[in-house]
Amino acid sequence: MTEHPTSFDRPSTGADPTDPRGALLRTPVPPRASGSALPAQGGTGQSPPAAGEDSPGAFEHSQPGAEQAAEPDTHRPRPTSDGVPAQPDGGQPGGAPSDDTPSAGVTPGEVSAGGGQAGLVRPDSGSPDSGAPAGAPDPGRRDAPPDPDRRTGQPTAPGRPTPMRRDGDRLRFVGAATRRIARGMDLDEIVMGLCRATVPTFADAILVYLREPLPVGDERPTGPLVLRLRRTDRIPAERDTEGGFTPAPQPEPSELETVGAELCEVRPGSALAEVLRGVRPVFTDTPAARAALPELLGEERDFALPDGRRAILAPLRGRRRVIGAALFLRGPERIAFEADDLLVAAQLATHSALGIDKAVLYGREAYIADELQRTMLPENLPRCTGVRLASRYLPAAETARVGGDWYDAIPLPGSRVALVVGDVMGHSMTSAAIMGQLRTTAQTLAGLDLPPQEVLHHLDEQAQRLGTDRMATCLYAVYDPVAHRITVANAGHPPPVLLHLGGHAEVLRVPAGAPIGVGGVDFEAVELDAPAGATLLLYTDGLVESRLRDVWTGIEQLRERLAATAQLTGPDHPPPLEALCDEVLDMLGPGDRDDDIALLAARFDGIAPSDVSYWFLDPEDAAPGKARRLARRALARWGMEDLTDAVELLVSEVVTNAVRYASKPVTLRLLRTDVLRCEVGDDVPQLPRLRQARATDEGGRGLYLVNRLARRWGATRLSTGKVVWFELNRG
Repeated sequence: MTEHPTSFDRPSTGADPTDPRGALLRTPVPPRASGSALPAQGGTGQSPPAAGEDSPGAFEHSQPGAEQAAEPDTHRPRPTSDGVPAQPDGGQPGGAPSDDTPSAGVTPGEVSAGGGQAGLVRPDSGSPDSGAPAGAPDPGRRDAPPDPDRRTGQPTAPGRPTPMRRDGDRLRFVGAATRRIARGMDLDEIVMGLCRATVPTFADAILVYLREPLPVGDERPTGPLVLRLRRTDRIPAERDTEGGFTPAPQPEPSELETVGAELCEVRPGSALAEVLRGVRPVFTDTPAARAALPELLGEERDFALPDGRRAILAPLRGRRRVIGAALFLRGPERIAFEADDLLVAAQLATHSALGIDKAVLYGREAYIADELQRTMLPENLPRCTGVRLASRYLPAAETARVGGDWYDAIPLPGSRVALVVGDVMGHSMTSAAIMGQLRTTAQTLAGLDLPPQEVLHHLDEQAQRLGTDRMATCLYAVYDPVAHRITVANAGHPPPVLLHLGGHAEVLRVPAGAPIGVGGVDFEAVELDAPAGATLLLYTDGLVESRLRDVWTGIEQLRERLAATAQLTGPDHPPPLEALCDEVLDMLGPGDRDDDIALLAARFDGIAPSDVSYWFLDPEDAAPGKARRLARRALARWGMEDLTDAVELLVSEVVTNAVRYASKPVTLRLLRTDVLRCEVGDDVPQLPRLRQARATDEGGRGLYLVNRLARRWGATRLSTGKVVWFELNRG
């Protein structure tokens, strides 16, 4: 079965009457002779509409043999506009006439009083009191032609069955509508699918209310039940009139435009609560629904609803509770809903509610995955002295938003920074959990200031403790801005690429090593130059490897892309980091997204030797005084005499604490960057602790002064001792 989307486009000649767009099409009727009476149509008490008018029956199909009796036509007319054809019994179940069917005795030429389909009726056409069967021609009128076939516009032979199969039409419509609703993945797509499938085929307008907020899964909602108008849809007031299209008649002003309040609270025990609890769709002319509409639509908007069975209120029930309601509306120019339409509304409401439930669950899972991945990765990269950083992360796909790729930048003592990038096998929740544990382990090991090869060795041991199949690759590099050197150790990861200031890009030669988790292997570190202005690019294999290319082909393409980007800014100006990351990701083609991608770019600015002062102090009582004199001379050389008093006081306090317990020479280093940084190192691993000294204590106030006067301060444990540092703002 082919589904045709609801559209206002012009159909081709010979459109299938099962097309849901039939509500927009008009069937031309052959002109009748002047003064001749109109034949009865389907026994509904209405005569066929004139050309250009609406006629019931959007989904009509000829029974077998019906088309053979029809005369051949050169032009196949378009289907009629109404969603469902009228029953021979007047459009109401049980054979009761509808509200807009005129009573017996109305003379030809009178318009139906119910505001329904405009047309002419005869008092003896299909009347329950007349002996003629429904749809039969009047025996007293010899000039009455046989009923026309509404598919072809030609009269059918007497005794032929009427060309309407209403159950089949409804089944086709429900099948097409449910498929359209099921195509949606998120909440908006499902609600839009319901609206587009319903209007104009089944209703002229629809209002969809959803619970605010929507419950997720088994959680019990708290607070009152509040419904919010999520989406509305209706037939537009104007349509294309070319090729047989005619604008649909609209009342002035349009009543359907005024229906619907934005927000309503369902009070316990109210009429609306009872209707929603009943779950099944109801006509709005019933007492319960009529009492519930003012609560749903607002007291001032209830009058806009058409009279009679022209609206259906359908509760939307998910797997465990009512999550909303849908209101289907038909205008006065269209036939009213019938009893079988309640079944159609029930099917639409059920499929939509279940789809909304699944969309909410999917949205929650996607939210959890995003939050997990966001917390696993650094929220903001640190601001480190002598280096600028930029990063990117792309999941493998929208349906797999978590993965095992990670990157990190960890400040180290001595103004150094550790650059880390890793990749755990797979891109699932398990991979993300393993990645989080390895990243935490790497941060802890970096805080101990271990060499890069030792960090990878401990990561390998941690991966083996997590499981025998926990495999990962990792690259760990330490950049020293004072020495302009970088130390790199690799564990089965793609090699980094260094982009020099002149535009030359090279792949660094580092030992590949075995992946983390193999066990029993040794890792090797190499020390390389890191000139000022150069850019180091660390990445995962998802950037350079895919089904269409191998890893070394991708690395070569990456190197060429970096070199081409650097040529745009000239040999003396490196490309901006953020723009460089975007250019690197642009090299990915449509088939290159097979894995997660983590990208970390580091621009080496370094610290000039003239901005560094370094001394060794023997652990003796004269060391604090010597440290004050050395700091005063360095500040005078840098033109920072305004910081002399504060620096002398803080240096004296920190050096005094160091020489009190140290057994080896104490180091003192001053760094002039955007701030003034002072670092004091000793061989004692115990870190100092800030405490409040009592009035009778002789010591314990040094760190209190540092905490009050310094911009920032801290202490870091090293493998050979510790470093206490503080920073002061320049000027």
